[in-house]
Amino acid sequence: MAFELTILGCGSATPTSIQNPTAQILKMSERFFLIDCGEGTQVALRKNRIKFNKIDHIFISHLHGDHYFGLIGLLSSFHLLKRNKPLTVHCPINLRKLIEFQLRVSKTKLHYELNFNEVSIDKPQIIHEDSKIEVWSIPLAHSIATQGFVFKEKRAERSLKGSVCDAYEVPKSLRSGIKKGLDYTLPNGEVISNSELTTDPIPPLSYGFFSDTAYQPNYPSIAQNLDLLYHESTFVEKDRLLADKTLHSTAADAGKVAFKTKAKKLVLGHYSVRYDSREVFVKEAKNHFKNTLLGADSMVITVP
Repeated sequence: MAFELTILGCGSATPTSIQNPTAQILKMSERFFLIDCGEGTQVALRKNRIKFNKIDHIFISHLHGDHYFGLIGLLSSFHLLKRNKPLTVHCPINLRKLIEFQLRVSKTKLHYELNFNEVSIDKPQIIHEDSKIEVWSIPLAHSIATQGFVFKEKRAERSLKGSVCDAYEVPKSLRSGIKKGLDYTLPNGEVISNSELTTDPIPPLSYGFFSDTAYQPNYPSIAQNLDLLYHESTFVEKDRLLADKTLHSTAADAGKVAFKTKAKKLVLGHYSVRYDSREVFVKEAKNHFKNTLLGADSMVITVP
């Protein structure tokens, strides 16, 4: 199945008149995942006509303000809109304390169940899973504990060739097993291979969100061969010393990571406000990885 990424904010540090801090909506297998929640996120959700109630899981990469300062406002709006279904925030340790303090001092008792999955960011691990999706946390190299995320569809069952199954008179009760890969044995003992009875499923898709991080040359296997990779690109090469000092990446770094991990497409973001033009970002990234997009607020990227 296709998935769709909507960039709600692609700026770093502070909001400006043309860009919000980091936030994205990933629609995958009919799920809506909010990734980071900088200031202005709920306004950007409305601007992009994304219904608040579709969001059941929020993923926060780290506790620098430009990645979560919009969260308490969004949670409060959920409350005012009379949300009545659970919401889970997957986040670094201590975010629960921050949010619970804000709710307590404002004497707010939410109408809905708010759960926190506080992640110890020390190794690649699955932090959310359902029947169709698994989400991995990937340690990044920043000035505080920071995680990237990999969203991966689970492989679907094989598709039955109905006419072939009917011709061999495969019982209905056995067809679910055949969809899982089993062969079928005829009453006379002849084995009909699964490949004759089924077709391959559509390959599962994957998306990687690599938030604030210094350049890392190596990533785990789960972060390889992604269909779409977002990688922060706060600086360009002329400010390499500043990137190294603040443990951020340049656009060239992002291109190198996309090349090394064999991503199919790269989208840049988290631009510093010090630059008047963004064209240099995509130019420097393309020196290392040609299939690069320049991310922008309200950009929608569909991966078929």
